[in-house]
Amino acid sequence: MNMDSIGSAEQLRDPNYKPPLVKAVPLGIQHVLAMFVSNVTPAIIVAGAAGFGFGSNSPDFPELLYMIQMSMLFAGIATLFQSIGVGPVGARLPIVQGTSFAFIPIMIPLVAGKGVDGLAALFGGVLIGGLFHAALGTVIGKIRFALPPLVTGLVVTMIGLALVKVGIQYAAGGVPAIGTPDYGSLHNWAAALVVIFVTLGLKFYTHGMLSVSAVLIGILAGYVFALATGMLSFGAISGSWNNAAAFALPQPFKYGFEFSAAAIIGFCLMAFVSAVETVGDVSGITRGGAGREATEQEITGATYADGVGSAIAGIFGGMPNTSFSQNVGLIAMTGVMSRHVVTIGALFLILCGLVPKVGAVIRTVPIEVLGGGVIVMFGMVVAAGVSMLSDVDWNKRNMVIFAIALSVGLGLQLEPGAVQHLPDTPRILVTSGLLPAALIAIVLNLILPNPLGPEATEEISGGMAHTDTNT
Repeated sequence: MNMDSIGSAEQLRDPNYKPPLVKAVPLGIQHVLAMFVSNVTPAIIVAGAAGFGFGSNSPDFPELLYMIQMSMLFAGIATLFQSIGVGPVGARLPIVQGTSFAFIPIMIPLVAGKGVDGLAALFGGVLIGGLFHAALGTVIGKIRFALPPLVTGLVVTMIGLALVKVGIQYAAGGVPAIGTPDYGSLHNWAAALVVIFVTLGLKFYTHGMLSVSAVLIGILAGYVFALATGMLSFGAISGSWNNAAAFALPQPFKYGFEFSAAAIIGFCLMAFVSAVETVGDVSGITRGGAGREATEQEITGATYADGVGSAIAGIFGGMPNTSFSQNVGLIAMTGVMSRHVVTIGALFLILCGLVPKVGAVIRTVPIEVLGGGVIVMFGMVVAAGVSMLSDVDWNKRNMVIFAIALSVGLGLQLEPGAVQHLPDTPRILVTSGLLPAALIAIVLNLILPNPLGPEATEEISGGMAHTDTNT
């Protein structure tokens, strides 16, 4: 591909490369659009679980807007920790941070039906869990031997597999719309398909900036389609703009602070899973964007940034942050490794958080349009995980580890009723999918003996091929 209008092939693989501003800005905004809905959705889900009203006349509506605002603001701040760095904090890589879906199973029981009163324990857990997450940065490099591509590739693949469902739901009409008559309608899918086809067409049949910005242009095309077909009106755009405040600052301990054993234990356990996810994301970025392995300093700094970003967010009523895997997929698609592009995206997120009117305009993008974009992104996450797994020596030992971890983790996620008799906290943790899969893979990788030799690899490969044929 001819990338001369953006930079040479060597420059594009350099995290310190600064593309021209006229090119870097749309690339940065593209990163924001790739994660925007996923970033604010956890706040909406938690607010709904707490019993907040979603109508503009609801007394809880300002609280919902505040939580969405904090999701944007602290995603941007945490991303700056990663891209620019502060001392040992940050990987100095193009890592985009955002609100983590992994913590939702922990957060919902803490706030269910409690309204604002349940938020003190929630954000207390976010703060303590964030500090624990940051502490993991001191050892994550030393225990990296326990996180080979077999483990990190499995985690990234499972993240992608879980997100693919969300992408389909967005394209069909959005998670809240499930069960409504127009959910999955041709009109909804048409908007998503416009995004997908424009993205693929630009990616593979154009060069330079058009190819690199394929996802952004695809979403813009879907937005125009939504306007033209009545899915979105100019009145809705102006109404969203008029109802949003011009400027708003975060408030420390807005919802109070409370120590809850369930919250702290849950957030700390999920912080470990998030740290493993970050190791996988950092490895995916360096391999996909720069063609090399991540250094111990990059992994340590990325873990510090995860934890510090979450802890600070908890103080101001923000959700826990983690590296966003869909943006790893975006880097793999664009081939642009520049951390300065991500810095621009982070500044735009901060602007959205401080000036809600800016975020309000982005929020008018129909969920179906964003669904088309995230289907591509989430699929690329799975592809990134498979790429990491391609480095695994698929001998008998590793295939058994992968099989058991994937079967148990994905199986419990798909059928949570199988452990309905467990106490609430263990049940929530094991049905997360990621936690049991990661722990099983790590433990089995440490305790099972090394493979017998090349003969074992040939034997199991032939046997599996025979089994697949019979199946």
